[in-house]
Amino acid sequence: MTVVPLNRMESEAKINRRIVESEETNWALYAAAGSLVAGGILLLTGNRRAGLVTAASGAALALLDQQETVRSWWNALPGYIDSVQNVLGQVEQTVAEVAEQRERLHRILSR
Repeated sequence: MTVVPLNRMESEAKINRRIVESEETNWALYAAAGSLVAGGILLLTGNRRAGLVTAASGAALALLDQQETVRSWWNALPGYIDSVQNVLGQVEQTVAEVAEQRERLHRILSR
């Protein structure tokens, strides 16, 4: 009669599952990369419409494959928009100050 410890079987099963999970092929990534490469080749050969469609489908597949990254970028986007608005507000204020100084200088020189 043979005695097989159950703990060993469970740990071996976990190891086997990890190996199988790590060997899964990411077909969406390969399809996205292939579409982007094919789109680039089509664009370089002068087939603009087909190249754009193929590249757009590759980009869409890449976005579907990287949903977490896209979600984090989407959530960070309002902060970037606020920063750009602040910079544009400062530029607008600076341009207004320069225009005011130009008017003063013009009035002084035209006397």
